[in-house]
Amino acid sequence: MKRRTPSQPVKKDGRKPAARRKIIVHMATSADGYIARPDGNVDWLDRPMPKGGYGLAAFARSIDTILWGRKTYDFAAKMGGMGVYGKVKHYAFSRRPPAEPLSGVEFVSEPIPEFVARLKAMPGKNIWMMGGAGIIASFLDAGAIDEFSFHVIPVMIGEGIPLVAPRHRNIELELISARPFPDGVVHLHYRVRR
Repeated sequence: MKRRTPSQPVKKDGRKPAARRKIIVHMATSADGYIARPDGNVDWLDRPMPKGGYGLAAFARSIDTILWGRKTYDFAAKMGGMGVYGKVKHYAFSRRPPAEPLSGVEFVSEPIPEFVARLKAMPGKNIWMMGGAGIIASFLDAGAIDEFSFHVIPVMIGEGIPLVAPRHRNIELELISARPFPDGVVHLHYRVRR
């Protein structure tokens, strides 16, 4: 159920203009909407992956920047760092950056709208919003999230950290695609309506 987007206009010299960079939340959730248990544990994600790994490698090729909230950054640091993500630029958001941040990570404390305008003005690929729930909510409230791409894992964990931190909001989404996998995982891809 993939929807086509209109093709880009062609410039007078025959080239297509550079595509606008998008900020995409890309992650897994439990069937009841959580990204982790209350203590941050993601043991429920430890499952055999089908061939192609749910398309993660293709998604990784489409990005060159990852955005991290402070808690997610701390979790990744404990798990061995950011090297597993290849050669991408990392930005972590915190009012109090660590005294010794991981190599290759730039800490950000400027307001989200200004940061996003600056980031999207730079040439590059799409931007992966790694999370967690608090930074996703802050970017969403600032109108800075373009798409949600998540895999719903067929397990309910009962309680935990939601995909987006709870606040009073009503954000309409437009379905781009839905893809079921043989193991019961479903990939949902939405565009945030403006």
